[in-house]
Amino acid sequence: MIKKERKHIIIVAGGKGSRMGTEIPKQFLLLKDKPVLMHTINLFFQFDKQANIILVLPKTQIEYWKGLIKKYQFTINHKIIKGGKERFFSVKNALLSIKEEGDIWIHDGVRPLVSKNTLTNIAKAIKKHRAVVPMLPIEESIRKTKNGKTKTVNRENYRLVQTPQVFKNIEIQNAYKQEYQKQFTDDASVYEYHNGEIHSILGNKENIKITTTEDLSLAEYYLKSNIK
Repeated sequence: MIKKERKHIIIVAGGKGSRMGTEIPKQFLLLKDKPVLMHTINLFFQFDKQANIILVLPKTQIEYWKGLIKKYQFTINHKIIKGGKERFFSVKNALLSIKEEGDIWIHDGVRPLVSKNTLTNIAKAIKKHRAVVPMLPIEESIRKTKNGKTKTVNRENYRLVQTPQVFKNIEIQNAYKQEYQKQFTDDASVYEYHNGEIHSILGNKENIKITTTEDLSLAEYYLKSNIK
């Protein structure tokens, strides 16, 4: 019998809550009835109960998270890894903890509303491609700004990038062996800089990144609407 490879889900949560105007980091703020981060972990657990879930947190937030686990009786098993100064190093620390085969899924901790349909489409696409990233078309007009002047650009040439970003194990492991660059804004940029090619699929608009109080209210609405 061929052993089925596990998915490795790396959830990166390093926010400080500055844009929220709160002392509590945004990943720990309450969304409906529990912290945002618990919703995020739960959605991946519900998608694949056998997945290896790895949560990356700043060292200063780990004990606080453990307190929340007890307070909310959160029972989903996950490994906690200490993050680094930049997101790049946080993901690298998580990758170093993985000793098994299996695709690598990397997700923002404050995106608790990625749909099951998006996850399913990613799982299908990664069977044929080395790297898969969900994206959305831009619906509004955009302009490029430089030296105080703006210029219209064709929005059809641009996309909004989401997570989870999924990679073949050895491919992303090798990409993260390179030196850190300031232009590494996400895992796709790290992989691409290592001469990797990204395959895109359509994401879901509800998969917002919660960074403001308005985002939190919108996420509440989507949850009440039972977004799938």
